[in-house]
Amino acid sequence: MDTVLLARIQFALTIGFHFLFPPITIGLGWLLVIMETLGWKRGDEVYVRMAKFFAKLFALTFAVGVATGIVMEFQFGTNWSTYSKFVGDIFGAPLAAEGVFAFFLESGFLGLYLFGRNRVSKGVHWFSSLMVAVGATISAFWIIVANSWQQTPSGYVLRNGRAELTSFSDAVFNPSTVIRYLHTVDAALISGAFFVAGIAAYLYLKNKETELARRAIVLAVIFGFVTSVLELMPLGHEHARQVARTQPEKFAAMEGLYTTQTGAPLVMFGIVHVKPPELRAKVEIPGLLSWMAFGDFDAQVKGINEFPEEDVPPLWLTFVSFHNMVVLGLFFIGLTGLAVYLLYRKQLFKYPIVLKAFLWSTPLPLIACQLGWITTEVGRQPWIVYRLLRTSDAYSPTVTSGEILFSIILFGLVYLLLFVLYLYLLVREVKHGPEPAAGKEVHA
Repeated sequence: MDTVLLARIQFALTIGFHFLFPPITIGLGWLLVIMETLGWKRGDEVYVRMAKFFAKLFALTFAVGVATGIVMEFQFGTNWSTYSKFVGDIFGAPLAAEGVFAFFLESGFLGLYLFGRNRVSKGVHWFSSLMVAVGATISAFWIIVANSWQQTPSGYVLRNGRAELTSFSDAVFNPSTVIRYLHTVDAALISGAFFVAGIAAYLYLKNKETELARRAIVLAVIFGFVTSVLELMPLGHEHARQVARTQPEKFAAMEGLYTTQTGAPLVMFGIVHVKPPELRAKVEIPGLLSWMAFGDFDAQVKGINEFPEEDVPPLWLTFVSFHNMVVLGLFFIGLTGLAVYLLYRKQLFKYPIVLKAFLWSTPLPLIACQLGWITTEVGRQPWIVYRLLRTSDAYSPTVTSGEILFSIILFGLVYLLLFVLYLYLLVREVKHGPEPAAGKEVHA
């Protein structure tokens, strides 16, 4: 058994499972701020009950996210000791900042938010909801900083076989940090919007708290449409341009460009054939990739043939994950755009099929986030730190393949149990629904 491959599988398992939860907490956190604002400023009990209901789901998701995040970080010291030694001077700083400046901010104010209602002033309680959302968003920033440095390292010097920090600001604001952060956070906002829309659609279709469900759907649909459009343009577009400039082999693999071309086409569909690298049954738009990457229809875009074979990322997985992510992104725009149009015509709630589409689509933004992560990480291979340290040279030489396989099986079983428990508790809370309005009787 290949020790490096098993270590990579374990890391993919742990980080992939963990990454199901932060997008929900970030997106839902900001939607809770909006709900609390409307409930407080308008004195509207419907929005207050809406916020109470979704706050319970937020707390459940946050708890599972924290538990899975701890395991993810410990792997650096167990399976990737060579990597930890190489980047420890740089990688430790953003992770420490995430804990000190973000996690404690979010978790501290979460307690006040969940248990302080009617115990503190409405202004203080609203402020606690804001700080929870801010804390979650800042937490994402420091994680993105650490990962972005692996993609586009800067602010360092190589000394004694290690990368040592020379400029904290250059390392933090390396060439990919800002656009990757905005792109990731917006994906989380979309996830939160679909989470709220899907659950509210279920409540409406089951005739549970229909007025509350209607308002939640309206809020989530508008929020989801705006964030979905932003994810495509300008955020997705600018992120792709950044990759084209700083990681050209990843860009070529993402776009299915296997030979350097002037006026490179944008591939809409294709079947990847790895050896030799080629696309079959492809559908493409001439010149559009050159324009999107460099603002010139005649610009030259490097293909896979420009790079040594040992530096080329996996072609099939990079291409498929990227293109499926884009397809889902377009679907989000289409579905939310249709819903906004029907809202404008005051006809949305006359089409239960559209509401059912939101219910069925609840997990799709999380799948899109996973596909984006796969594109980013697989497309960086064979480097764990781009052009500085290969993944094959970064693992822990003292850890055996049998030990890693055992931990994969153990983590897999624990995560399966945790996921089933999370879904059970989530579904139970959703079926129970929001607490009834004051003075309203509850019938069994």
